[in-house]
Amino acid sequence: MTTDAGSVTKAAPPPASSSVQGRRSLGARLVGAVSGGVLRVFLIVVGLFWLVPTIGLLISSLRTPEDMGESGWWTVFSEPSQLTFESYRSLLENPDIQDSLVNTVLITVPATILVVVIGSLAGYAFAWMEFPGRDWWFLLVVGLLVVPVQVALIPIAELFGKLGLFGTVFGVILFHVGFGLPFAVFLLRNFFAEIPRELLEAARLDGAGELRLFARVVMPLGGPAIASLGIFQFLWVWNDMLVALVFTKSGTQPITVALQTQVRQFGNNVDVLAPGAFISMVVPLVVFFAFQRQFVSGVMAGAVK
Repeated sequence: MTTDAGSVTKAAPPPASSSVQGRRSLGARLVGAVSGGVLRVFLIVVGLFWLVPTIGLLISSLRTPEDMGESGWWTVFSEPSQLTFESYRSLLENPDIQDSLVNTVLITVPATILVVVIGSLAGYAFAWMEFPGRDWWFLLVVGLLVVPVQVALIPIAELFGKLGLFGTVFGVILFHVGFGLPFAVFLLRNFFAEIPRELLEAARLDGAGELRLFARVVMPLGGPAIASLGIFQFLWVWNDMLVALVFTKSGTQPITVALQTQVRQFGNNVDVLAPGAFISMVVPLVVFFAFQRQFVSGVMAGAVK
Protein backbone atom coordinates (compact mmCIF):
# COMPACT_ATOMS: atom_id res chain seq x y z
CA MET A 1 0.00 0.00 0.00
CA THR A 2 2.85 2.31 0.84
CA THR A 3 4.45 1.60 -2.51
CA ASP A 4 1.18 2.35 -4.27
CA ALA A 5 0.76 5.61 -2.43
CA GLY A 6 4.31 6.62 -3.31
CA SER A 7 3.76 5.83 -6.97
CA VAL A 8 0.60 7.87 -7.00
CA THR A 9 2.41 10.77 -5.39
CA LYS A 10 5.21 10.62 -7.96
CA ALA A 11 2.76 10.48 -10.85
CA ALA A 12 1.03 13.69 -9.79
CA PRO A 13 2.11 16.69 -11.97
CA PRO A 14 4.26 19.27 -10.22
CA PRO A 15 2.63 22.61 -9.54
CA ALA A 16 3.50 25.42 -11.94
CA SER A 17 6.10 27.77 -10.58
CA SER A 18 5.11 31.30 -9.75
CA SER A 19 7.66 32.73 -12.20
CA VAL A 20 6.24 30.77 -15.17
CA GLN A 21 2.72 31.76 -14.18
CA GLY A 22 3.81 35.37 -13.86
CA ARG A 23 5.43 35.35 -17.30
CA ARG A 24 2.35 33.83 -18.87
CA SER A 25 0.11 36.33 -17.20
CA LEU A 26 2.25 39.23 -18.44
CA GLY A 27 2.22 37.87 -21.99
CA ALA A 28 -1.50 37.30 -21.81
CA ARG A 29 -2.01 40.83 -20.62
CA LEU A 30 0.13 42.20 -23.46
CA VAL A 31 -1.71 40.15 -26.05
CA GLY A 32 -5.03 41.24 -24.59
CA ALA A 33 -3.99 44.88 -24.64
CA VAL A 34 -2.75 44.74 -28.23
CA SER A 35 -5.71 42.77 -29.56
CA GLY A 36 -8.19 44.75 -27.54
CA GLY A 37 -8.03 48.42 -26.74
CA VAL A 38 -4.79 49.48 -28.46
CA LEU A 39 -5.53 47.68 -31.73
CA ARG A 40 -9.10 48.93 -31.72
CA VAL A 41 -7.99 52.53 -31.24
CA PHE A 42 -5.41 52.14 -34.01
CA LEU A 43 -8.01 50.77 -36.44
CA ILE A 44 -10.39 53.60 -35.57
CA VAL A 45 -7.68 56.17 -36.26
CA VAL A 46 -6.83 54.52 -39.59
CA GLY A 47 -10.53 54.45 -40.52
CA LEU A 48 -10.92 58.14 -39.71
CA PHE A 49 -7.90 59.03 -41.85
CA TRP A 50 -9.36 56.93 -44.67
CA LEU A 51 -12.66 58.83 -44.40
CA VAL A 52 -11.07 62.30 -44.40
CA PRO A 53 -11.16 62.73 -48.23
CA THR A 54 -14.77 61.55 -48.36
CA ILE A 55 -15.82 63.84 -45.53
CA GLY A 56 -13.96 66.72 -47.14
CA LEU A 57 -15.69 66.10 -50.47
CA LEU A 58 -19.09 65.97 -48.80
CA ILE A 59 -18.54 69.20 -46.89
CA SER A 60 -17.10 70.94 -49.97
CA SER A 61 -20.18 69.96 -51.96
CA LEU A 62 -22.33 71.72 -49.32
CA ARG A 63 -20.44 75.03 -49.47
CA THR A 64 -20.69 77.94 -51.86
CA PRO A 65 -17.88 78.72 -54.31
CA GLU A 66 -17.14 81.92 -52.38
CA ASP A 67 -16.62 80.05 -49.12
CA MET A 68 -14.45 77.42 -50.81
CA GLY A 69 -12.27 80.15 -52.29
CA GLU A 70 -11.78 81.89 -48.95
CA SER A 71 -11.13 78.98 -46.57
CA GLY A 72 -10.75 75.23 -46.29
CA TRP A 73 -13.60 72.81 -45.80
CA TRP A 74 -12.67 72.21 -42.14
CA THR A 75 -13.77 75.72 -41.21
CA VAL A 76 -17.36 74.54 -41.47
CA PHE A 77 -17.06 73.04 -37.98
CA SER A 78 -16.66 76.53 -36.54
CA GLU A 79 -19.09 78.15 -39.00
CA PRO A 80 -21.93 75.70 -39.74
CA SER A 81 -23.85 78.47 -41.53
CA GLN A 82 -21.67 77.79 -44.59
CA LEU A 83 -23.60 74.59 -45.33
CA THR A 84 -26.11 74.89 -48.16
CA PHE A 85 -27.72 72.66 -50.77
CA GLU A 86 -27.55 75.33 -53.46
CA SER A 87 -24.79 73.52 -55.35
CA TYR A 88 -26.82 70.30 -55.48
CA ARG A 89 -29.89 72.15 -56.67
CA SER A 90 -27.94 73.88 -59.44
CA LEU A 91 -26.25 70.64 -60.43
CA LEU A 92 -29.43 68.56 -60.58
CA GLU A 93 -31.20 71.28 -62.56
CA ASN A 94 -28.49 71.00 -65.21
CA PRO A 95 -30.01 69.02 -68.11
CA ASP A 96 -26.64 67.54 -69.07
CA ILE A 97 -26.16 66.12 -65.58
CA GLN A 98 -29.71 64.77 -65.51
CA ASP A 99 -29.22 62.99 -68.84
CA SER A 100 -25.83 61.67 -67.76
CA LEU A 101 -27.26 60.15 -64.58
CA VAL A 102 -29.95 58.39 -66.62
CA ASN A 103 -27.35 57.18 -69.12
CA THR A 104 -25.17 55.86 -66.29
CA VAL A 105 -28.06 53.78 -64.96
CA LEU A 106 -28.97 52.59 -68.46
CA ILE A 107 -25.39 51.44 -69.02
CA THR A 108 -24.54 50.03 -65.59
CA VAL A 109 -27.64 48.00 -64.79
CA PRO A 110 -27.91 46.02 -68.07
CA ALA A 111 -24.13 45.50 -68.24
CA THR A 112 -24.15 44.09 -64.70
CA ILE A 113 -27.21 41.88 -65.18
CA LEU A 114 -26.01 40.45 -68.50
CA VAL A 115 -22.55 39.63 -67.15
CA VAL A 116 -24.01 37.95 -64.07
CA VAL A 117 -26.58 35.90 -66.01
CA ILE A 118 -24.34 34.84 -68.91
CA GLY A 119 -21.35 34.30 -66.63
CA SER A 120 -23.41 32.10 -64.31
CA LEU A 121 -24.69 29.93 -67.15
CA ALA A 122 -21.26 29.63 -68.74
CA GLY A 123 -19.60 28.94 -65.39
CA TYR A 124 -22.04 26.11 -64.70
CA ALA A 125 -21.49 24.68 -68.17
CA PHE A 126 -17.71 24.68 -67.79
CA ALA A 127 -17.95 23.18 -64.31
CA TRP A 128 -20.51 20.38 -64.70
CA MET A 129 -21.46 19.85 -68.35
CA GLU A 130 -19.56 17.68 -70.80
CA PHE A 131 -19.08 19.02 -74.33
CA PRO A 132 -16.29 18.77 -76.92
CA GLY A 133 -13.28 20.96 -76.22
CA ARG A 134 -14.54 22.13 -72.83
CA ASP A 135 -11.11 22.48 -71.26
CA TRP A 136 -9.65 24.21 -74.31
CA TRP A 137 -12.52 26.68 -74.41
CA PHE A 138 -12.02 27.41 -70.73
CA LEU A 139 -8.30 28.01 -71.30
CA LEU A 140 -9.26 30.48 -74.02
CA VAL A 141 -11.52 32.29 -71.57
CA VAL A 142 -8.72 32.43 -69.01
CA GLY A 143 -6.39 33.77 -71.70
CA LEU A 144 -8.79 36.63 -72.38
CA LEU A 145 -8.25 37.85 -68.81
CA VAL A 146 -4.81 39.17 -69.74
CA VAL A 147 -6.04 41.21 -72.72
CA PRO A 148 -5.98 44.91 -71.71
CA VAL A 149 -8.90 47.13 -72.54
CA GLN A 150 -6.69 49.65 -74.32
CA VAL A 151 -5.71 47.10 -76.98
CA ALA A 152 -9.31 46.64 -78.12
CA LEU A 153 -10.43 50.27 -78.15
CA ILE A 154 -9.51 51.12 -81.77
CA PRO A 155 -10.55 47.79 -83.41
CA ILE A 156 -13.89 47.70 -81.60
CA ALA A 157 -14.48 51.39 -82.35
CA GLU A 158 -14.03 50.64 -86.05
CA LEU A 159 -16.33 47.61 -85.79
CA PHE A 160 -19.01 49.60 -83.96
CA GLY A 161 -18.72 52.34 -86.59
CA LYS A 162 -19.46 49.84 -89.36
CA LEU A 163 -22.37 48.35 -87.40
CA GLY A 164 -23.84 51.73 -86.47
CA LEU A 165 -23.28 51.15 -82.73
CA PHE A 166 -20.62 53.79 -82.13
CA GLY A 167 -21.83 56.53 -79.80
CA THR A 168 -24.83 54.52 -78.56
CA VAL A 169 -25.62 53.25 -75.09
CA PHE A 170 -26.05 49.74 -76.48
CA GLY A 171 -22.51 49.78 -77.87
CA VAL A 172 -21.05 50.73 -74.48
CA ILE A 173 -23.06 47.95 -72.83
CA LEU A 174 -21.74 45.40 -75.32
CA PHE A 175 -18.16 46.49 -74.67
CA HIS A 176 -18.54 46.17 -70.89
CA VAL A 177 -20.25 42.81 -71.22
CA GLY A 178 -17.55 41.48 -73.53
CA PHE A 179 -14.72 42.47 -71.21
CA GLY A 180 -16.58 41.51 -68.04
CA LEU A 181 -17.46 37.96 -69.08
CA PRO A 182 -13.97 36.35 -68.92
CA PHE A 183 -13.56 37.24 -65.26
CA ALA A 184 -17.17 36.28 -64.53
CA VAL A 185 -16.82 32.84 -66.14
CA PHE A 186 -13.48 32.21 -64.45
CA LEU A 187 -14.78 33.20 -61.00
CA LEU A 188 -18.09 31.35 -61.13
CA ARG A 189 -16.73 28.23 -62.79
CA ASN A 190 -14.21 27.78 -59.96
CA PHE A 191 -16.90 28.40 -57.36
CA PHE A 192 -19.46 26.06 -58.94
CA ALA A 193 -16.85 23.32 -59.26
CA GLU A 194 -16.66 23.18 -55.44
CA ILE A 195 -20.30 22.07 -55.17
CA PRO A 196 -20.45 18.38 -54.13
CA ARG A 197 -21.10 16.12 -57.08
CA GLU A 198 -23.36 13.92 -54.94
CA LEU A 199 -25.76 16.83 -54.48
CA LEU A 200 -26.12 17.34 -58.22
CA GLU A 201 -26.45 13.62 -58.89
CA ALA A 202 -29.23 13.38 -56.30
CA ALA A 203 -31.10 16.19 -58.02
CA ARG A 204 -30.69 14.48 -61.40
CA LEU A 205 -32.04 11.23 -59.95
CA ASP A 206 -35.11 13.16 -58.81
CA GLY A 207 -35.73 14.12 -62.43
CA ALA A 208 -34.24 17.64 -62.49
CA GLY A 209 -33.00 18.82 -65.87
CA GLU A 210 -29.97 21.02 -66.37
CA LEU A 211 -31.89 24.31 -66.27
CA ARG A 212 -33.90 23.28 -63.22
CA LEU A 213 -30.75 21.98 -61.56
CA PHE A 214 -29.03 25.29 -62.24
CA ALA A 215 -31.93 27.38 -60.97
CA ARG A 216 -32.88 25.31 -57.90
CA VAL A 217 -29.52 24.01 -56.69
CA VAL A 218 -26.55 25.86 -58.17
CA MET A 219 -27.89 29.41 -58.03
CA PRO A 220 -28.83 29.33 -54.32
CA LEU A 221 -25.50 27.77 -53.39
CA GLY A 222 -23.60 30.23 -55.58
CA GLY A 223 -25.33 33.30 -54.16
CA PRO A 224 -22.24 34.75 -52.40
CA ALA A 225 -20.02 34.41 -55.48
CA ILE A 226 -22.72 35.83 -57.76
CA ALA A 227 -23.25 38.78 -55.41
CA SER A 228 -19.50 39.44 -55.33
CA LEU A 229 -19.35 39.35 -59.11
CA GLY A 230 -22.30 41.74 -59.35
CA ILE A 231 -20.61 44.22 -57.01
CA PHE A 232 -17.32 44.06 -58.93
CA GLN A 233 -19.05 44.56 -62.27
CA PHE A 234 -21.30 47.36 -61.01
CA LEU A 235 -18.38 49.30 -59.52
CA TRP A 236 -16.26 48.84 -62.63
CA VAL A 237 -18.95 50.02 -65.05
CA TRP A 238 -20.28 52.84 -62.87
CA ASN A 239 -16.81 54.34 -62.31
CA ASP A 240 -15.60 53.76 -65.86
CA MET A 241 -14.43 56.77 -67.82
CA LEU A 242 -12.07 55.44 -70.50
CA VAL A 243 -14.60 53.31 -72.37
CA ALA A 244 -17.34 55.93 -72.01
CA LEU A 245 -15.01 58.68 -73.19
CA VAL A 246 -14.21 56.74 -76.37
CA PHE A 247 -17.57 55.17 -77.26
CA THR A 248 -20.15 57.79 -76.21
CA LYS A 249 -21.33 61.07 -77.69
CA SER A 250 -22.85 64.16 -76.11
CA GLY A 251 -26.28 62.58 -75.66
CA THR A 252 -25.11 59.23 -74.31
CA GLN A 253 -22.38 60.27 -71.87
CA PRO A 254 -22.44 58.84 -68.32
CA ILE A 255 -21.83 60.93 -65.22
CA THR A 256 -18.04 60.48 -65.25
CA VAL A 257 -17.67 61.97 -68.74
CA ALA A 258 -20.31 64.64 -68.08
CA LEU A 259 -18.41 65.92 -65.05
CA GLN A 260 -15.18 66.02 -67.01
CA THR A 261 -16.95 67.94 -69.77
CA GLN A 262 -18.45 70.41 -67.30
CA VAL A 263 -15.06 71.14 -65.75
CA ARG A 264 -13.45 71.52 -69.17
CA GLN A 265 -16.13 73.96 -70.35
CA PHE A 266 -16.42 76.18 -67.28
CA GLY A 267 -12.93 75.88 -65.83
CA ASN A 268 -12.05 74.61 -62.40
CA ASN A 269 -15.57 74.80 -60.98
CA VAL A 270 -15.45 73.12 -57.61
CA ASP A 271 -19.13 73.89 -57.06
CA VAL A 272 -19.89 71.63 -60.05
CA LEU A 273 -17.21 69.04 -59.47
CA ALA A 274 -17.70 68.49 -55.73
CA PRO A 275 -21.46 67.67 -55.65
CA GLY A 276 -21.24 65.74 -58.92
CA ALA A 277 -18.29 63.68 -57.69
CA PHE A 278 -20.04 62.95 -54.41
CA ILE A 279 -23.22 61.81 -56.17
CA SER A 280 -21.12 59.60 -58.45
CA MET A 281 -19.33 58.14 -55.42
CA VAL A 282 -22.24 57.61 -53.02
CA VAL A 283 -24.20 55.23 -55.28
CA PRO A 284 -21.44 52.55 -55.45
CA LEU A 285 -20.94 52.92 -51.70
CA VAL A 286 -24.63 52.27 -51.08
CA VAL A 287 -24.54 49.20 -53.35
CA PHE A 288 -21.41 47.87 -51.66
CA PHE A 289 -22.71 48.25 -48.11
CA ALA A 290 -26.11 46.84 -49.10
CA PHE A 291 -24.44 43.61 -50.29
CA GLN A 292 -21.49 43.66 -47.90
CA ARG A 293 -22.42 40.39 -46.21
CA GLN A 294 -22.72 38.51 -49.49
CA PHE A 295 -19.51 40.11 -50.75
CA VAL A 296 -17.50 38.95 -47.74
CA SER A 297 -18.99 35.46 -48.02
CA GLY A 298 -18.08 35.30 -51.67
CA VAL A 299 -14.51 36.48 -51.11
CA MET A 300 -14.01 33.95 -48.29
CA ALA A 301 -15.68 31.11 -50.20
CA GLY A 302 -13.35 28.15 -50.51
CA ALA A 303 -10.97 29.40 -47.80
CA VAL A 304 -12.20 26.74 -45.36
CA LYS A 305 -12.73 23.17 -46.54
